[in-house]
Amino acid sequence: MKKSGAGQGQSASKLISKRIADLGDWRGETLGRMRELIKAADPDVVEEWKWMGTPVWSHDGIICTGESYKSVVKLTFAKGASLKDPARLFNSSLDGNVRRAIDIREGEEIDASAFKALIRQAAALNTAGKSQSSREAKSSRKPRDGAHCTVVAGTHKGKSGTVRDVKTSKTGHVTLTVVQKSGERFKTLARNVQT
Repeated sequence: MKKSGAGQGQSASKLISKRIADLGDWRGETLGRMRELIKAADPDVVEEWKWMGTPVWSHDGIICTGESYKSVVKLTFAKGASLKDPARLFNSSLDGNVRRAIDIREGEEIDASAFKALIRQAAALNTAGKSQSSREAKSSRKPRDGAHCTVVAGTHKGKSGTVRDVKTSKTGHVTLTVVQKSGERFKTLARNVQT
């Protein structure tokens, strides 16, 4: 398992272990148990210590954080809203568009296999996002007028045609018109097309 550097010369893993030991009650046991499930689900997970004392588990981006409060241990998934949760483990931060959290109270047990499935999903989502970001960086060149393109995102996804009228707005967004073989025209953002 990889480890991320942390303050005062201690590794993140040692700081997380110290936090678990310092809690010394059901919260420490719970955080320790969840940590072991995370590491079992993703052997390549990176342990980090961020924001002046928050355990973080990452794989090509943050998977989740582990916080301890008086009455709960909270595991917040950075992209939880994008994960399938058939076991309905997420029970907190349900109104947001991005994060989801699992609040574990004293005496509560979490379905280990469902939790590990969430961890694996989150890691896969991060890895896919990293691959997509590198593809987007390669294709971020401004499309040329007259080039053939395929729309890969947005309302017109799946359509193709010829690029016309490439313009950059005041806000820096590159827009273009796509002319299909049928003569139908539509506008889209350049980031939505692949040439």
